[in-house]
Parts: sequence; C-alpha cells; structure tokens
Amino acid sequence: MGLSNASGDLSTEVEVDAFRRLFPLRFYEKHLSESIRPDARPLGRARDTTIALGAVASANGSALAKIGSTTMLAAIKMEVMTPSTETPDEGCIAIDFHMPPICSPIVRPGRPAEAAPVVSKQLSDTILSSGMISLKELCLVSGKAAWMAYMDVYCLDADGALFDTALLSAVAAFSHLEIPVVSLNDDGKIVLLSEEQEGMSEREPVNKEKRKLTLCNIPFSLTCILHKNYILADPTAEEESIMETLVTIVLDSSSQLVSLYKPGGPVLAYTSAIQDCIAITRQRVKELQTILEEAISGMEVD
Repeated sequence: MGLSNASGDLSTEVEVDAFRRLFPLRFYEKHLSESIRPDARPLGRARDTTIALGAVASANGSALAKIGSTTMLAAIKMEVMTPSTETPDEGCIAIDFHMPPICSPIVRPGRPAEAAPVVSKQLSDTILSSGMISLKELCLVSGKAAWMAYMDVYCLDADGALFDTALLSAVAAFSHLEIPVVSLNDDGKIVLLSEEQEGMSEREPVNKEKRKLTLCNIPFSLTCILHKNYILADPTAEEESIMETLVTIVLDSSSQLVSLYKPGGPVLAYTSAIQDCIAITRQRVKELQTILEEAISGMEVD
C-alpha cells in the first residue's frame, strides 16, 4: 500500500515537472490565478535577503549580497589620482560589473554576457545620480590629489533580479569602505601609509586616520514583472524568461524616486501599474534598510 502511494506521488511529480517544462506560461498562470507563485511566495513578496560585509580582506571595502539564490560580490579598491582641471576638488568612482561563466548556464566562456554592460551602466548611473556619495569627500589636496574608487561587482549566481542584488552589494560595500591613511612624501607626492607606518611617519598625514564615507540618500531597487493584471516582485530567472515585461524602480532611503527602468516588453506600463510597483518598492526599501543596518551593526560588534 505504501509502495503504491509512493509510486503515485512520484508519477504526479513527474507529470507536474513535465507540464512545467512543456507549458511554462500556463503553469505560472495557473499559480497566478490563485495569487501564489511556484516557490510559495505571494506575488508581492521578495525572496530572503542577506548581506555579509568585509567578504574580501584585501579590499578597502567589500560585501556579499544574496537575494534568493542570486549572489553578488562587490569589492572596492582606492587609489590616488590627479583630479581633472574641471573638477579639481572632486574624486572619481569607476564601477564595473562582471558575469563569469560560473554564474549561469546561459553565459558562455569567451563571450561577454549581454546583461553585463547594461547592469554596469545602470549601477554607475544610479550611484552617481542618487547623490549617495559626495565626490568632494574624495578630495585629498585640491587640484593635486584625490581618491579614485574602483568598484568591481561579480555575479556568482544569476537567478533573476541581477540589478537589485548588484546595487545592494555595491551600497553595502560603500557602507563598509574605509578610506586609507595617506601622507606627502619628500617629493610632495601622496603615498599610502601602512598600519605600521601610520605612527612612525615624520610627515603629517593628509588624513590622520581611516575614515568612513558619509552616505546620503542611499538607493535601493526592486524589479517587478508585469503580466496581464499581475505584478510579481523580485522575479527569478525562470520568471524573467517566461514573462518578459520588467520594470525596475529605484528609490532612495527617503522614498524619493531615483529612476524607473523598463527595457521594452509586450505589456504596457500604465500609470496605475507603475504606482503599484512604487508602493511595493517602498515596502521593500524599508526591509533592505533594516537588513543593511543590521549588517553594519554586526560588523561594529565584531
């Protein structure tokens, strides 16, 4: 009797899996009609999210962010540069996004992923336009020396909502960033001081101790899928491939709209749908703020 039930359950699982593979849209619509998703999430709920600060010991700032299975590693390296004549009292930020073949079966060795330059541009535009970082805070000596922050974001697992996870890891890495101590050498050039040299240097350091950046208007994002009359928050890679109309909302920590991104798709984004997406994003921003604050508090305790 038990064997019969077990074989019956197995055959049912096989049938469901076959139906899901052969008719993926119908499979999802059957769930959507009951306001539930195949992973048991309500339509407006994001996946479990975690942040780990200081994931790369050799970097000046780093963070590992996970939203569901999607995993991003962000690391920042600071270097001294000569500022441009147009902005003599400002530093610079350069952001690059990488998708190695290990992150997804659709990324082939030797071929750059199509999503990589798009996400990279989105990250740069969002971080710079949000006003999260004042570039003047990266100045060391006006017209002579300033900080160049090189940020690399690596996608370790691509399971949907790539930009949301990449932005979260980038914001977390900047929260963890410590500006190194530097001093002027005999030639009048800025040089980095190691921890052993900080107390032994004869010259006055330009910045006397490691310091954090002052972050304002921190941006957070949420990607939603629009399908018929449904809105699905934080889609998986499977959901993105089946229902192709995506809308990404970026709000800052004071719930002000930073950007709205809709890369085409068959479904029109009516005003009511956009307003609903923004409302869901506002709730998500509160969750992400709490997660980031807890990660920062955990680092301070350690």
